Amino acid sequence: MKRRLAMMIAAAVAAAAITGCSGGGKAAPETTRAEQQAAESGSKDSVVVVMGVNSEPESGFDPAYGWGAGEHVHEPLIQSTLTVTTTDLKIDYDLATEMSCSEDGMTWTVKIRDDVKFTDGEKLTAKDVAFTYNTLKETSSVNDFTMLDHAEAADDTTVLFHMSKPYSIWPYTMAIVGIVPEHAYGADYGQHPIGSGRYIMKQWDKGQQVIFEANPDYYGEEPKMKQVTVLFMSEDAAFAAAKSGQVDLAYTAAAYSDQTVKGYSLKSYETVDNRGFNMPAVRSGLSNEDGVPPGNDVTSDLDLRRAVNIGINREEMIQNVLNGHGTPAYSVCDKMPWYNDAAKVDYDQEGALKLLEDAGWKIGNDGIREKDGVRAEFKLIYPSGDSVRQALAADTANQLKELGIQVEIEGQGWDTAYDSAQSEPLMWGWGAHTPMELYNIYHTIKDTGSAEYSPYYNESVDRYMDEALESDNLEESYELWKKAQWDGTTGITQDGDIPWIWLVNIDHLYWVRDGLQVADQKLHPHGHGWSIVNNVDQWSWE
Repeated sequence: MKRRLAMMIAAAVAAAAITGCSGGGKAAPETTRAEQQAAESGSKDSVVVVMGVNSEPESGFDPAYGWGAGEHVHEPLIQSTLTVTTTDLKIDYDLATEMSCSEDGMTWTVKIRDDVKFTDGEKLTAKDVAFTYNTLKETSSVNDFTMLDHAEAADDTTVLFHMSKPYSIWPYTMAIVGIVPEHAYGADYGQHPIGSGRYIMKQWDKGQQVIFEANPDYYGEEPKMKQVTVLFMSEDAAFAAAKSGQVDLAYTAAAYSDQTVKGYSLKSYETVDNRGFNMPAVRSGLSNEDGVPPGNDVTSDLDLRRAVNIGINREEMIQNVLNGHGTPAYSVCDKMPWYNDAAKVDYDQEGALKLLEDAGWKIGNDGIREKDGVRAEFKLIYPSGDSVRQALAADTANQLKELGIQVEIEGQGWDTAYDSAQSEPLMWGWGAHTPMELYNIYHTIKDTGSAEYSPYYNESVDRYMDEALESDNLEESYELWKKAQWDGTTGITQDGDIPWIWLVNIDHLYWVRDGLQVADQKLHPHGHGWSIVNNVDQWSWE
């Protein structure tokens, strides 16, 4: 199966679209799974998967430029990692056989397997591990390695990570960094990667497809799927490809969830791919170091923020916007090991109205509240071209109007949205398999006195997160991350500062061919992409 497959599918999709629009003629029969497999490999050990066009790695399959990390965090498949995350998001081993952290948190010692070879036959040693991390620290445009001073190979099976500051959640970083061979790494590595993982990248037709084949010398359990073909298509084309029976699994959106596709079922997988908006928590009138004026005189009111958080009906929003395919979101880390249940709130419109009244936000003649001469109105920005976030923003505006809060929604490009979010709420998308997501959103940036994405500061929240990173025990650090959310007195939840309002976790939806058994999925992070194939080696056909 060469470049021809992608071209044939594109032609079939185009034909299906033409037939569907013409209103006449007899549709071509759908290709059966048996016919397709006979054409491809003659056995039930291959699968064709469709992902969105944005899932194709622009810079290739090089960990230094986002493969395995960045916007679409996933296991890199063609490279091994030191650790992996389990279905409950705890840490397990891949290349590593044991690891420990010094009491001061400044040195991680990791022992690795001695039976691993790269696909060119060369043995993988700790020197390759050290080379990978040192290279990424110097060159990566995606990964954050400011916490790492340097990596050192103590011997062939021992690597030492010398940290520039304590970083207890380092094992989560090690779960997404693919190890590259020092002897075969160069400027074109991303186009022709050599790894030691479950699969070998055999072919990449840019803009169309990438083909992986099982690594015959893989040190772990032999993959059930010997060939994995990933096609990159728009949502419309992915749906048409499923309808024409040309693919085995295709991503889709909630807008298609009320459709039926012969020979396929719609599968829904839970995520921590959340949507929510920031509420600038300081008053206006200042200017930050970049000259951007932060703050908002409406959203800076704590009682108003608390009223908004309990005054939004998340379940209704899931039905209205996501056709029922989502779960309520109460934090950026729902269901993670470091999630604090104190973040959860019940929908309480009456309670929200009382909060506003008691806080002095009184209804005006036009139905909009006012306090001390300030109208309860603000702009809610969404990224232009994102129909789901636009719909969530519109639903939010409609619901808050019932509370007497006027919200104007506006689409903006990311070139201006980041700055706008310093003074107006913005509909964001977040969610990752690391507590650093909390840190990045809520922790004060050094020398600025404010968090990065929205003006907010809480010394106690900062301290808990700093202590969590400085812990020499990963699992014990989870409790500190929870305290940063709420310690009984202060935090970022409803009874605390509530500087962000979280709305929904968006289910990731796929059309799956009948008979294909997709292995159990862990919670998908932000990005409807590569996470679905994290364990494609364990998939099977009935």
